[in-house]
Amino acid sequence: MNKRDMVDLFVIGGGINGAGIARDAAGRGLSVVLCEKDDLSEGTSSRSGKLVHGGLRYLEYYEFRLVREALIEREVLMNAAPHIIWPMRFVLPHSPEDRPAWLVRLGLFLYDHLGGRKKLPGTRTLDLRRAPEGAPLLDRYTRAFEYSDCWVDDARLVVLNAVDAAARGATVLTRTPCISARREDGAWTVTTRNTRTGEIREFRAKVLVNAAGPWVKDVVERVAGANSARNVRLVKGSHIIVPKFWEGANAYLVQNHDKRVIFINPYEGDKALIGTTDIAYEGAAEQVSADESEIEYLLAAVNRYFKEKLRPEDVLTSFSGVRPLFDDGQGNPSAVTRDYVFDLDETEGAPLLNVFGGKITTFRELAERGLGKLQRFFPQMGADWTHAAPLPGGNIENADFDSFRARIKAEYPWMPRSLRDHYTRLYGTRLSQIVGSATSLEGLGRHFGGDLYEAEVRYLVEAEWATTPEDVLWRRTKHRLHLSEAEQADFADWFSAEMREAA
Repeated sequence: MNKRDMVDLFVIGGGINGAGIARDAAGRGLSVVLCEKDDLSEGTSSRSGKLVHGGLRYLEYYEFRLVREALIEREVLMNAAPHIIWPMRFVLPHSPEDRPAWLVRLGLFLYDHLGGRKKLPGTRTLDLRRAPEGAPLLDRYTRAFEYSDCWVDDARLVVLNAVDAAARGATVLTRTPCISARREDGAWTVTTRNTRTGEIREFRAKVLVNAAGPWVKDVVERVAGANSARNVRLVKGSHIIVPKFWEGANAYLVQNHDKRVIFINPYEGDKALIGTTDIAYEGAAEQVSADESEIEYLLAAVNRYFKEKLRPEDVLTSFSGVRPLFDDGQGNPSAVTRDYVFDLDETEGAPLLNVFGGKITTFRELAERGLGKLQRFFPQMGADWTHAAPLPGGNIENADFDSFRARIKAEYPWMPRSLRDHYTRLYGTRLSQIVGSATSLEGLGRHFGGDLYEAEVRYLVEAEWATTPEDVLWRRTKHRLHLSEAEQADFADWFSAEMREAA
């Protein structure tokens, strides 16, 4: 064990909240360590519906403040990361059997005006008998409402926050669980163990931040030996991926018989992402998966609206995540608030800030408010700064992604469009760090299939903490959806050999 490292802030949890807090704190001049027991965003934060949105359905539960704040954040994040966050239009076919049209119109009116919308177009009504968006829908649906929200690559949002935190001086430790944290002499003594190397490190921290998501109570009680009156409700949300079955870039939002809404979004070009479910969950968060009944539920919701009927064999893959929602006493999982709550424990002069709940859209504001609660412990701490700061790769002039893409096309005429789009969308202005001095595809190194080349893999290992094939193929990218099983196996063999040699 090495000597103790003294830091201002030690953050447990490499999901969106932990990464966002680490970035914000490092940018204020604090010394920060972020530890994650697995890979960045391996838990809930990579298993969302991939949306930056206000949460239209939350209006039914009178969550007006939450919706307003999320709508404001939506445009802040669009400006900060236009390469991984972009506008999407959602078509909501009206079903007279469910919510009345006047209620939907009222909800959409509020949605358009609560958050001071500036960039995104507003709601409009569609005649599905004439509009092209009505072509794939059953003829009995004649009217729809179209509104705006945003798409986000959720796992990359987490990674980019961690990358920026590290660039500002934070230490990011992946595959490194916190095995103990104890209060000693007005500070925290925190012990970590790297599960790949076995290295044990000990830190002294003025403040401990628990942003462990579904594991927040476990960290409070088992790791830190503390208590909290707050609780989380674990709610499972599952998604399925199928081949895309409609023309156009728009998404659909449909209402199911149980009043839940299901998103049907274009995904990875030729696929569709469908979700989500809302089921109370009591198992281990690490073992969550979509079960057969959830898949049937999602397929039934789609088939209620569309002419083309999806079958279980159309499901290419599925994923499931556990949402750690703040327990507000609501019985219905869908009604449990998506808001966040802080619990600050100052026992023995060693503060512990526990983070309960939250959602991807409000992570930046959550981090900012969390640091605000810690201001008195760090009087030297800098002011709020993330509101106008781009994330890595997002420093695109005027956040004009189309102009940026046109410039990249001119700079790299030898690059196929699909590869160029892949690099610009995932890496923005940082794509030059991948391409380097290459002037042809051969210059990118070994080709593993699809748009995956060696140069990208090496960048992900060196700059984004990728240590396993899954880190590369599923969380840093979505190459897994575009490579055959044989190509994936070949890549895994090559990657493992390279990592062994590097070690």
